Amino acid sequence: MAKLDSTDRRLLEILQANAQNTAQELSDILHLSPSQIGRRRQRLEAEGYITGTTCTVSAEKLGLSVQAFVQIQTAAQTAETHSAINRLIGSQKEITAAWTMTGDADYLLRVYCADLPALNHLIQKVLLPHPSVGRVLSQIVMQQLKDDSGLPVAG
Repeated sequence: MAKLDSTDRRLLEILQANAQNTAQELSDILHLSPSQIGRRRQRLEAEGYITGTTCTVSAEKLGLSVQAFVQIQTAAQTAETHSAINRLIGSQKEITAAWTMTGDADYLLRVYCADLPALNHLIQKVLLPHPSVGRVLSQIVMQQLKDDSGLPVAG
């Protein structure tokens, strides 16, 4: 992979903030022609620096008023247990992100639900009864102080 120059890094910063910027808008900001911007963007995509373009949707507008982080400790440390947990995570639309962790919890899940009864249902009726789940700890977000932001790309 080619090394990123300062223009590449600035382009990545701008695209992380708003991937809908047109080539002309990016051209005006970066003082390059739209065709140069297009070639740089294509190269950054081809080299794997840009892995996708997303659309941010308002949880509030969708009626998802409860955000929580749920920690799962597995019942056993086997390949079958972890495969079952991965399938469980993939089957629940309320789970919007998941990570494997070191420490007390094996998994950390970000969950969005309509209300507390919906979160309770997910925990009590879906997660806890699952045979691969040993322990569940949930933390409800009171206020999100910073939205997910882009990666630090400055050199």
